[in-house]
Amino acid sequence: MRHVLQTGCLVAGILCFFYFAAIVLYVGMSEWFMCIWAVTGAVFLLIWRCLVYQEAHPGSVLRFVAGAGGLVLLVGFVSAAVIGSRIVGAMASKPQEGLDYVLVLGAHVIGTQPSRALQKRLDRALEYAEENRDTVFILSGGQGADEDISEADCMYRYLTEKGMAPQRVLLEDRSTSTLENLRFSAMLLSREEDRIGILSNNFHIYRALLLAEREGYRHVCGIPAHSDLWMQPHYVLREICAVLVLTVKK
Repeated sequence: MRHVLQTGCLVAGILCFFYFAAIVLYVGMSEWFMCIWAVTGAVFLLIWRCLVYQEAHPGSVLRFVAGAGGLVLLVGFVSAAVIGSRIVGAMASKPQEGLDYVLVLGAHVIGTQPSRALQKRLDRALEYAEENRDTVFILSGGQGADEDISEADCMYRYLTEKGMAPQRVLLEDRSTSTLENLRFSAMLLSREEDRIGILSNNFHIYRALLLAEREGYRHVCGIPAHSDLWMQPHYVLREICAVLVLTVKK
């Protein structure tokens, strides 16, 4: 059993470091949260080294270090598994037809062009608009320091250039977070009466719906868009941590 634990910690640590390097090469060091993969890898390797040392020196107190580290990882894994299952479940949710409004959550804009994540959201919005002709779309997102235009304006340009009628679109261009997306967009609709869809990348749907319900949205569903498959483990882990923070703040 001890050798299985040693091998598991070694392999997990190496994989975490490789994944960290791979996502940095793939998208650059775009956010500090990426470092969690390197930190987790270091913890796994520290536990592995303690287990190896303990095997060679049975009386060493390092067994307590390894035990404490293993307990922390076990609690973290169980918590992540519970929340992760909910996130994955929301990723496969089916939206209702004929919604009154669809709230498209903003994402990073590169200059004046949508990022890959945002473009996937917009393409999903076009699909829903084609199938539901009476639905109005609220495009929600302000302008970041490194963006030439607001996310809402970028989304409006993209959708109308692809054929969406301008009269089907409302803009909310002040928000800087998911919570603000929901709060500011609520001024354009009725949270109690309207049937509303929250459109975002699939990994984000669970947290967005959780926040929407806290903000008083009564008839709300998720509309998941695709996301980058290679980045999916990172995105899901980031969402797990964000949901944990929300749970603590509740």
